[in-house]
Amino acid sequence: MDQQGIEAAGAARHGVLTALAERRRTGSRPGARTDGRRIALAVEGGGMRGIISGGMALSLHEAGLTGAFDAVYGASAGALTGAWLLSSDPGQLAGWADAEYARAMIRPGNPLRGRPVVDLHNLVEHLYAHVARMDFDAILANPTTLHPLATHTGTGRSTDLHPLLTDPARLRLALRASAALPLLAGPPVELDGSHYYDAGLAESVPFRTALAQGATHVLVLRSRGPVAAPAVVAPSRGSRVIARTVLRRYPAALRDSYLARAERLLADEELLGRHDLAPPADGPAVLSVRPGPDAPKVGRLARDPALLRAALEAGRAAVDDLLARLP
Repeated sequence: MDQQGIEAAGAARHGVLTALAERRRTGSRPGARTDGRRIALAVEGGGMRGIISGGMALSLHEAGLTGAFDAVYGASAGALTGAWLLSSDPGQLAGWADAEYARAMIRPGNPLRGRPVVDLHNLVEHLYAHVARMDFDAILANPTTLHPLATHTGTGRSTDLHPLLTDPARLRLALRASAALPLLAGPPVELDGSHYYDAGLAESVPFRTALAQGATHVLVLRSRGPVAAPAVVAPSRGSRVIARTVLRRYPAALRDSYLARAERLLADEELLGRHDLAPPADGPAVLSVRPGPDAPKVGRLARDPALLRAALEAGRAAVDDLLARLP
């Protein structure tokens, strides 16, 4: 058996898939569990690259598995995907590939008007609120809880904004906070007197918070393929410039967290790789889903409809392939 076959066979026996299959078999629903498990979905973002994990979430919805999860954790664009998944119309996840969606979010002419290229305010407060309407009330009432993550500007730490989701307006603020990237996507967003930047400054792949909050099983939807370990883990030149300029007025903890992103991502890759290939006999089980090797490469600011459609389908195909191995 080749390496791909070995990995496929291992995935079929993975504890996360076994737990999901059992919940599907028994018709287990959130709020009425008897299995003692807490199964979480963690959704990676990455700007328009998040269309890949969005396609994965769409496949889970189409398979009728959304109710098998107790909580959905999202970082940046992954928080937007998580919100759509828990809304009354998850099929609108396909809107990731809609040209109108890309135009609403990525606006190259905005800097000339003093606005960020990634226009989260227009996306969330206009498109989601009035055009392709997101059912915010349904998300808040869903027994599967949404946990948008963001980075606290005072501590530099990943913060779960779920406790602040008390009404639709605050939910929209939390979604914007999770993706407010320095320089590219505007200033931090204020909630209850604290300010928050993109979750990726502290937790790009939002599985560690899920584990810290008691998840026994986590399915991680990745928006990128395997990341090769660099010879030297160091912040990029661009990151150092942003730390010295855009982030200079914030506490050192935020700058340190931002500059440590590459090192954290490498640690995440190593930990997730161990969980994928050799799940621990005891303790939590974590399984990652990644786009296949033929998936298109999507930049953070991509707007080409054909590319985005191909990326969405690549994400769907990755989860379809995984679910075909459900025990």
